[in-house]
Amino acid sequence: MSSTDRYQELTTRTNRHLAPLRSGIPEVMQGFGAMARAALAPGHLDEKTKELIAMAIGVAVRCDDCLGFHAKALVRLGATAEEVREMLGVAVYMGGGPSLMYAAHAMEAFEEFSRAAA
Repeated sequence: MSSTDRYQELTTRTNRHLAPLRSGIPEVMQGFGAMARAALAPGHLDEKTKELIAMAIGVAVRCDDCLGFHAKALVRLGATAEEVREMLGVAVYMGGGPSLMYAAHAMEAFEEFSRAAA
């Protein structure tokens, strides 16, 4: 895998390391999965909007794994680069300089998964 595929490798590696948690603490992992499905289910906000929010929070808390998983979801949901950049502008506004640095990582993740999907 090339160095330009770091978020794909990161999410694959993270999934691999989550496997022992799925088998070792299945109730916790099932509960987390149920919470994620409920939180992302379409309601007054659609799933894409909720994934944009999740990506913004990933920027704010500086979670590379979150950026990878939510970038992949945003590509699957048809988010545009313009939508992602606009969301990142809000994340930077709310989080200042550190969020600006992670906004660059978020764009990297989105672009990587977009290339892979093309």
